[in-house]
Amino acid sequence: MPFDPNEIIETIHMTEVEHLDIRTVTMGVSLRGCAHPEPKHLLANIRDKLLRAADKHVKTVETVSSEYGIPIANKRIAVSPIAIIADGHSADTFIEIARTLDQCAADLGIDYLGGYTALVQKGMATGDVTLIDTIADALSSTQRVCSCVNVASTKAGINMDAIGRVAHVIKDLAAKTPEAVGCCKFVVFANCVEDNPFIAGAFHGMSEPETVINVGISGPGVVLSAVKHAGPVDLGVLAEVIKRTAFKVTRMGEMVGRKVSERLGVPFGIVDLSLAPTPAEGDSVADIIEAMGLERCGCPGSTAALMMLNDAVKKGGLMASSYVGGLSGAFIPVSEDAGMIRAVEAGAISLEKLEAMTSVCSVGLDMVAVPGDTPAETIAGIIADEAAIGVVNNKTTAVRIIPVPGKMVGQSAEYGGLMGTAPIMPVSKFSSQRFILRGGRIPAPSTGMNN
Repeated sequence: MPFDPNEIIETIHMTEVEHLDIRTVTMGVSLRGCAHPEPKHLLANIRDKLLRAADKHVKTVETVSSEYGIPIANKRIAVSPIAIIADGHSADTFIEIARTLDQCAADLGIDYLGGYTALVQKGMATGDVTLIDTIADALSSTQRVCSCVNVASTKAGINMDAIGRVAHVIKDLAAKTPEAVGCCKFVVFANCVEDNPFIAGAFHGMSEPETVINVGISGPGVVLSAVKHAGPVDLGVLAEVIKRTAFKVTRMGEMVGRKVSERLGVPFGIVDLSLAPTPAEGDSVADIIEAMGLERCGCPGSTAALMMLNDAVKKGGLMASSYVGGLSGAFIPVSEDAGMIRAVEAGAISLEKLEAMTSVCSVGLDMVAVPGDTPAETIAGIIADEAAIGVVNNKTTAVRIIPVPGKMVGQSAEYGGLMGTAPIMPVSKFSSQRFILRGGRIPAPSTGMNN
C-alpha cells in the first residue's frame, strides 16, 4: 500500500524521546563476478566493484535521514561469502582480501562490512577451511570487517568438526585483540539468513540480486513506552499493543528503505524489524520484560514474556510489510542492553537461563563475556547447544561469545559505544572435551524432513 508522509509525522515523538532509529541501512553487493585465479586481479576486482556499487550509499542515506528527520545510526555493506569468492587462494590472499574490504569501507565511509563468511553446515571445502583458519588474523588486523560462520541447519544437522575449529578461532581472536574486542565482530550461526542487515552476521546471500538495500530498525524504547502506557491490562491486550507499535515502526523502516533504494537505483530487499537494544537507558529489551510485571529479567516467567514480545513484534511487522526478512524479533545481547547488564549483575540471569530464552527470540547467546581461561571445548559445547536449539526448532540461533583474557567472574570488559559493558559470566566447571573431540556431524533432526 502507498506510503503517507503523515505516518512519519506520527513517529516523530518516537525518534525524539523513545530512542527509535533506523539501526542500519545495509547495501548488499555481490562479488561473484570478482573471482580470479591471480590474487592481484582478485583484489582489484573486489575494490573496483565495491567502490563503484556503493559510491553514493552513505550520502544517499544521510540525505534521506535529514529530509525525513529519522535517525539512521549505521551505513553498512554486506558482501558475498568470501570463502566462496576466494576459494583456492592462499591464507595470505584471504587476509589481504579482508584488508582490502576494510580499506574500501573506510574510503566509502561505511561503519562495518560483513561477509568474511563461510557456510559449513554440512562440510568444509578448501576455501571454507582457509577462511576459518584466517579469521583471527583477518579481524585483528582490520577495523570494520566482520565475520560469521554457519555451522548447522535443520536440513543438514550440526557440523561438530566446524564447531570445534571455530571455538579455537575464538580463543585465538580473543588473545590477539585488546579485551578480546575482536570477538565482538565474529558470530557463529545455525540456520543463518541471507538478507540479515545486522552486524556481525550480515553477508550477501548467493541467491540475492546483484545489489540490494536491506533495512534494520530498532525500537525497544518505543515498545517499552507503549507497554508502560498500556497500564495493568491482561497479556492478550498487551500483545495487541505491542503488535500495533511494531506495525508503525515497520512502516517507517520500509519507507526509508524504499526511498534509499529508489534514489540509488538499487532494488529494495527487506526490512528487519528486530528490537535491537543499546546501552542507553530506556532502550532495553530487558526493561520491556520487566515492564510487563517481572521483578527482574531472568526470573521465572521471563521466557514466556520474551516469547510473547517476539511473536507480537513479528505479527505487527508482517501486517505492515510484505517484505519482512532478516532476523526480525527481539535481540537479547548482554553487553549492549543496560537492563540485561543489571540482571546479570544481580544474579537473575545465568548462561543457562539465557540459553532457554534464546529458544523463543530472534538470535541467541549474544555479546556474552566469559572468563578468559574458559577451554575451547567448553566454548564449542556452548555453541553446539545453541545450534541444537536452532536446528530442532527450525529457527536462526547464534553465538557471539567473548572469552576475555585475564578476566574472571565478577569483573567486566568495557567496549563503549553500542557494544557497551560486558560483565563476565560463569560457565560450567565440567568438561565437554571428550564429546567435542568425537567430531563428525550430528544428523539432521526428523523435523527437517518436511519435503
